Amino acid sequence: MNDSNPSNGYVPTWAQRKSKRLCVVLVAAGDRPHVFEAVDELRPLIEEFADILLCDFEFKADLSNIAADLAIVLGGDGSILRAVRMMRANQLPILGVNLGKLGFLADLLPREVASVIGDIAAGHCQIIDHLMLHCRVFRDDEVVAEDVGINEMAIFGGPPYSILDVELFIDGELATNYRCDGLIISTPVGSTAHSLSAGGPILRKNLQAFVVSPISPHTLTVRPLVEAADRTYELVVQRPNEMTSVVVDGRVLYRLTGAERVRVLRAPWQFKLVQVRGHSYYRTLREKLGWGGRIRGTETPAG
Repeated sequence: MNDSNPSNGYVPTWAQRKSKRLCVVLVAAGDRPHVFEAVDELRPLIEEFADILLCDFEFKADLSNIAADLAIVLGGDGSILRAVRMMRANQLPILGVNLGKLGFLADLLPREVASVIGDIAAGHCQIIDHLMLHCRVFRDDEVVAEDVGINEMAIFGGPPYSILDVELFIDGELATNYRCDGLIISTPVGSTAHSLSAGGPILRKNLQAFVVSPISPHTLTVRPLVEAADRTYELVVQRPNEMTSVVVDGRVLYRLTGAERVRVLRAPWQFKLVQVRGHSYYRTLREKLGWGGRIRGTETPAG
């Protein structure tokens, strides 16, 4: 791993300190199975190298001002998304420990913590910044709703499920009009979420770009679009259905009436993930998506 290559990440700030002892927060969903068993197992390992400033197992703590080196999040990608929202502009590097199934963001297994926590404390890891999006809904010139997303902003048709006409403007210029069931604007992290299931491409997580993916487009020539994250994206649905809604990371933000414009920009901050040696983006794709040309378990035995 080349620590000098900014495209791969950067060395954490605590690596420059004389003291290699970390200050961390421990976050987990206490209502999920086996979480407290994992906490009891991992806490002594963590405390060999770190002081735990705060434990939150209900996602209720205010992390927007806490002075810590990193957050250790036990759970799946959903737990990481919730922790990022708790931090707001105070984005701490996150070490995700996967207690779930898929885990694109939380790809470290509990049994690996003992072997990597010392390296992390010594700064033998990298911090990878990840793009977030800022969604605002305007009626005339007034902002009627807004939110920050990690995965995507989506417009879903809702009942009675007729085809939507969605106009896409980029930097104020009409790009195209989609006839579709809905539309997704995804970050690179979100490119392996709902956008992928809609036929969108996979983007490396630290690319500075968005993916525009129509859901079930009515025109065969329509394909997903990859564009720079520094542009301004605006969407207009002229005749929405009764339940047509703007949804950010799975949460309904606003129900459209036809008089609104939905604007998506790069968020003012990025969220940060700790990447340890032996873990990489393509390894995650291979292991989590079975990305190797064969479905696992179907290989023909030799001989």
